[in-house]
Amino acid sequence: MQSKQYIILGILIAYMVFNVLAGILMSKKNSSKNSNAGFLSNYFIGGRTMGGMVLAMTLVATYTSASSFLGGPGLAASWGLTQSWIAIIQIGTAFLTLGVLGKKLGLISRRIHAVTISDYLKARYESPAVVIICSLALVVFFITQMVAQFMGGATLLQTVTGLPYWAGLLLFALVVILYTSVGGFTAVVVTDTIQGIVMTFGTFLLMFFVFRAGGGASNLIEQVSTTVPGWTLLGLGFPEDTVALSPGYLISFWVLVGIGVMGLPQTAVRGMGFKDTKSLHSAMIYGTLVVGILMVGMHFIGAVASPLLPEDSITSTDQVIPYIVLNYMPAWAGGLFLAAPLAAIMSTVDSLLLLASATIITDIWITYFAKDKAKKNLNSDVAEAEKFKKKVKKYSFALTIVIGVIVFCFALNPPTILVWVNLFAMGGLESTFFWSLLGGLYWKYGNAKGSIASIIVGIATFVFFNLNKIAPFHVHEIVMALIFSGIAYFTVSALTKEEPSETILKKCF
Repeated sequence: MQSKQYIILGILIAYMVFNVLAGILMSKKNSSKNSNAGFLSNYFIGGRTMGGMVLAMTLVATYTSASSFLGGPGLAASWGLTQSWIAIIQIGTAFLTLGVLGKKLGLISRRIHAVTISDYLKARYESPAVVIICSLALVVFFITQMVAQFMGGATLLQTVTGLPYWAGLLLFALVVILYTSVGGFTAVVVTDTIQGIVMTFGTFLLMFFVFRAGGGASNLIEQVSTTVPGWTLLGLGFPEDTVALSPGYLISFWVLVGIGVMGLPQTAVRGMGFKDTKSLHSAMIYGTLVVGILMVGMHFIGAVASPLLPEDSITSTDQVIPYIVLNYMPAWAGGLFLAAPLAAIMSTVDSLLLLASATIITDIWITYFAKDKAKKNLNSDVAEAEKFKKKVKKYSFALTIVIGVIVFCFALNPPTILVWVNLFAMGGLESTFFWSLLGGLYWKYGNAKGSIASIIVGIATFVFFNLNKIAPFHVHEIVMALIFSGIAYFTVSALTKEEPSETILKKCF
């Protein structure tokens, strides 16, 4: 390991330790301040105290991943601004998610004391089948996504510091599991806020050193225009038979990472934790600005960086940004920048880990297996509930750790099936939750039968089209899944003609 790598490793370790300490300390402070909110509310949604900036940053940090800093900009180095045009849809995601889901879901969750998306589905559809199916799908897809993120964090540490893969994985896993299990939701949103700031700062930091290495922005752009003519045009770098720029593909991408994101429970649950309407509106603006800086900034940097790259030594687009860091940035700046993709990975994992734990504890165990009558008083200070509260607290900590350890074990030597499932985990979640969430919020005649039908049809369509590589007009399977699951939701709900109960109307409308 070279001296520069030691410095970078030291900075990254210091950053991770700082996240652990900040998350745990702020979690304890928030729990003391909001003791009346109850353990579940504090641990899983932070006592509903998120302000605008915090809400925006945690949503952005949860949504972004290593691909925003490594894979996407690396492709932009080959494809030019084509990759930027494709990725730009993500800019409006925070605004769309909070605008469509945020306020309505936040108000309902307060009314019914919900701390997970499945809590909302249970109140909205009054069906154990809906809750159990959604909960199982969530846990399976989340574990799969976390395996990939653990691998990404370990690979990043291995690539830029020279650590063995297993050592990088162990270091990454210990940090994320520790602050998530001990600190809960408050630790997650505090560290997500830190990570959102680090990601924004890292983008400007990389831009500065890339422009300096290229002799200034105008000089670098002139070099790119000379060596890679047409880099600003749609289609550069694509083979003639590519589908990546076909209308079907572009529409699919907009659905998968744009509209469909409203069906992701890890982003939707953020709508349950904001403090007030002002905070929500502020988060919509802040979130849009930050995502815009990250997506436009990082992909633009990748697009103009090609003159700085060697012709033969870059074998993968994922190596583009690490190469620039190691060759054109001083050690201190490289360490600070690499904290950004590490932050993106950590913020994705902690949210998935906590929500998977919350789903098992609150939506399955407490609802269907815990027999103690005191569970009815979990969010109160009634004396007979205290013993049960302590049991829930202990189980929540333990389960978060157990899930993290399971993911760590899979990531050590991931089976092929998990890698394959991860490719459609995001689409699988959207196929499961999209219409049950949106239809339930805005159409009072949507019912449990319609919800179950949409889930079954959505997942079945998504898996069938994916396995058989069916893509009419280059349309991705997520589009077909959302179309058919939407038809199933509204058709079955209309045909069964079940009037919503007074309880559902009172709680959810």
